[in-house]
Amino acid sequence: MRAFGSIQLCMRSYGRTFRRMTVARVAVLNNRRLHREVYMKRFLTVLAVVVSCATAVPAQIGKKISVAAGTPEDKAVGEIYAAPDGPDKVALLDKFATDFSGNSDMVLLADQLYEQTFLAQKNYPKALEYGDKILALDPDGFSAAVIMVHAAEGQGDTTKLFELGEKVNAILIRFKSAPAPADVSAEDWANTKAEDIKNAQSDISYVEYALANAAFKAPDPAARAKLFERYVAAFPDAPYATSVREQTAVAYQQAQNNPKMLETAQAILASDPNNISMLLLLADYWSGAGKELDKAAADAQKALDLLAQAKKPDSVPDAQWQQQIAVQKGLAYSSLGQVLVTKTRNAAAVDAFQQASPLLKSDTVSYARNLYRLGFTLAKMQHTDEARTILTEAVSLNTPWKVPAQQTLDKIGGPVARRPAHKTS
Repeated sequence: MRAFGSIQLCMRSYGRTFRRMTVARVAVLNNRRLHREVYMKRFLTVLAVVVSCATAVPAQIGKKISVAAGTPEDKAVGEIYAAPDGPDKVALLDKFATDFSGNSDMVLLADQLYEQTFLAQKNYPKALEYGDKILALDPDGFSAAVIMVHAAEGQGDTTKLFELGEKVNAILIRFKSAPAPADVSAEDWANTKAEDIKNAQSDISYVEYALANAAFKAPDPAARAKLFERYVAAFPDAPYATSVREQTAVAYQQAQNNPKMLETAQAILASDPNNISMLLLLADYWSGAGKELDKAAADAQKALDLLAQAKKPDSVPDAQWQQQIAVQKGLAYSSLGQVLVTKTRNAAAVDAFQQASPLLKSDTVSYARNLYRLGFTLAKMQHTDEARTILTEAVSLNTPWKVPAQQTLDKIGGPVARRPAHKTS
């Protein structure tokens, strides 16, 4: 007898690729035109894990279908297995669906086979069409819903992807809370469900990754923030949930929705007071706004204290970790400098900005902003030559700080002339 769960006919002609993501916490930069590529590098590292049909353990969440050995159904299924992908396989599926249309289990099985076949052929609309048919017959068809997530991701449909990801989550919630059948003990039922969830973990991890990745790629920051919120609501315990929460605050900041940014960041700190990214975000925001200066300074200093004790996660390369720590320290010193400028403690502010500069060099936007702050402060102190040198460098960088740096330069004598290159005889 062949026993099938809700996906259980893995096509022998193709494997399935599941991706896992390791999230590194990111330094938060308070600029409206931050480079999303920087966030991408710090936000996730994608590892490919290929799981073939020979090694995958199929999840048993959803309706179970059995086909007795030696029956016409069993023979037909064997022929479908043996057929290469392409028109011949589809033709055999058409015949199977017609021949056994009076058997509801075989109708469901045929739809499962169609869905898998069309996914393998990258015919995503047809895979989604048959996925809908499966879920109409088996609303708890977990594996069918996962295949639909693959299809939605394949065709780049973020709206559909999130709808299906949330549907996968709803199926899991129902499965976990389902009572034991009358003829099964509570202990045995709990063990069965735990094993089924374990077997489904590769699929669950894939769905969690696919939705996080799609949300991060959303070009509009306001829309990105909403997707992040939906993600955390659906997958609050996912390995990426903490970083997604942080990115929600960053996205609201980029969307210039400061009330939502503050609400999100403060909520994170309420449950995780040592969250360095959020401490930096709030310190940066308040110092830049010239408000809550003592709080901004305290948050920046706390971030520096925590960074001094931070330990590198095993999944993060040494060079990336050192760069991340440097940028975060640079942001903290730059925030402290801005607080000191606002309090007219200019000499101390210059010291803080100077500490920040070398640390921020790997992030051009933050580095340019810090140069502008340093140059502006030096100009206020009548240190004109130093100010011109610093601001000339800020102007040379193509960032949002180029214009204000140039405006300040124009008031103090213009940029420093470049030295001519020495000729060799």
